[in-house]
Amino acid sequence: MTIIRSVEELKAIYGEVTEASTAKVTTQLTPAYRRMIEMSPFVALATVGPEGLDCSPRGDRGSVVRVEDEKTLALPDWRGNNRVDSLLNIVRDPRVALMFLIPGSSSVMRINGRAVVSVAPELLNSFEMEGRHPRSVVVVTIDEAYFQCARAVMRADLWATDSQVAAKDLPTPGEMLKAAKEDFDRETYDREWPARAAKTMW
Repeated sequence: MTIIRSVEELKAIYGEVTEASTAKVTTQLTPAYRRMIEMSPFVALATVGPEGLDCSPRGDRGSVVRVEDEKTLALPDWRGNNRVDSLLNIVRDPRVALMFLIPGSSSVMRINGRAVVSVAPELLNSFEMEGRHPRSVVVVTIDEAYFQCARAVMRADLWATDSQVAAKDLPTPGEMLKAAKEDFDRETYDREWPARAAKTMW
């Protein structure tokens, strides 16, 4: 195996960065970037901490984040598995990266910045959903904003109906858990999971 071990070697293979690739990077949201992010119901949140890296999926009805201003995003932390890997990382290292997907769009929005975890009552209350509130809100200060080249989404044919994988062709959550822990009761987990998820969505 031939391994690239220097920046010079890598640049020799890939060449120069195109003008559009650098011109698109801003230090705050433009009106167009704001519109794209407000249309996104899904974001992948990447964080780093002493134990390593984490990338967590986040989704919500409508906008997954709220744009507070051109430099600030607010991401409510709704019910999950209580591992809080992302939050544990943020309180020790504020660096974050976010990748937004917009159903039907081949363009992907990217944000790099710094975050804090807030439990300010007025902020939590402002995200009320079906009478419930997030336990915390990740507040992101934007350092860089840009859109990603559409080729990856186009190659994946991500939004095409005929590209969707049928649930019956995939392992269930219970099956994946049993593969990791042999004595896990996958049948009970799979039977009870849909109702439990519906009751704990917020």
